[in-house]
Amino acid sequence: MRLQIAKNYLAEGIQIVSKAVPAKTTMPILECILIDASSGADILLIANDMELGIQTVVPGMILEKGIIAVDARIFSEIIRKLPDEDVFLTAGNDKIDIACGKAKFSIPGKSGEDFVYLPKVEKKEEIRISQYSLRSLISKTIFSISGNDSSGMMTGELLEIRGSRMRMVALDGHRIAIRNIELIGSYEDHKVIIPGKTLNEISKILSGSTENMVSIYFTDRHALFEFDQTMVVSRLIEGEYYSIDKMLSNRYNTKFTVDRKEFLSCIDRATLLVREEDKKPVIIMVHEDTMEMKINTVMGRMDEVMDIVKEGDDINIGFNPKFLIDALRAVDEDQVTMYMVSPKAPCFIRDEEGMYCYLILPVNFITID
Repeated sequence: MRLQIAKNYLAEGIQIVSKAVPAKTTMPILECILIDASSGADILLIANDMELGIQTVVPGMILEKGIIAVDARIFSEIIRKLPDEDVFLTAGNDKIDIACGKAKFSIPGKSGEDFVYLPKVEKKEEIRISQYSLRSLISKTIFSISGNDSSGMMTGELLEIRGSRMRMVALDGHRIAIRNIELIGSYEDHKVIIPGKTLNEISKILSGSTENMVSIYFTDRHALFEFDQTMVVSRLIEGEYYSIDKMLSNRYNTKFTVDRKEFLSCIDRATLLVREEDKKPVIIMVHEDTMEMKINTVMGRMDEVMDIVKEGDDINIGFNPKFLIDALRAVDEDQVTMYMVSPKAPCFIRDEEGMYCYLILPVNFITID
């Protein structure tokens, strides 16, 4: 195998597929990136950790067809530190020679025959969404998934399609994040659970362009995302997702609207007095046309008042400040509306059009005088 590739194209391709290289594995071949120029048409870079697989096309010249697997870490570091010139890759006899300018390397390789290729996904129905919209859906919900691997379905997100609407849902047992978007076309109903790791990595690769599209395909076991000469194949999380709609309610005893940036800034200031291990709640006290926010920790006390527009009862309620911050940062509007039933019932931040909803469970607190 002999290839000629511009250093910046090769480095970009390696960065994309490296997201599917496992940090730890009992299969050394999975620590490799496969360089596949065996067809003579495209230069493919492929990585696969058996749960997530990524393949991308790298522009370049195939001087001699071939295929080889190379250690992802050392290959990535070498290419990253080469001068910005064309890179020449020559593979054979289980090694690969790398030449760029005056720099030359020779590192071990492995047979491409041993590499685990991406699973084949039959493209029955193409679902199209802009890269901007998909990345936005992910970023505005992903923070609510559970980071605990034993949480099963909570480590993934529900992706649901009903007609022309796509919905993504994430929850971790303390909060729920829901975002909806209208698609260009109408599709068959789908309901799948995609691992959070997959969505995180996809959001890092997407350009965020409103013009460039993502094509999505589903099977019973896998999801395929295609965009910008890149394929991402992910195993789905099996099982029935939680009955989210049963957890949602339009009932409330207190409703208030507040300036989002002012609210966010106030909570952000309150967290200056919270150490990571403290888990101290912020206390929101809603009375008439004002909302008073208080926090009391070993580092000090804070008290701040904001103007609001309120309907219903007065209420004193406590929240984990991080959960409020995450939800408020995910909202684009200047004003946000919160709905509450009681100090022990879930609070909702949502819009009237039903395009987003953030549910947050309150926490118990000791009243601050």
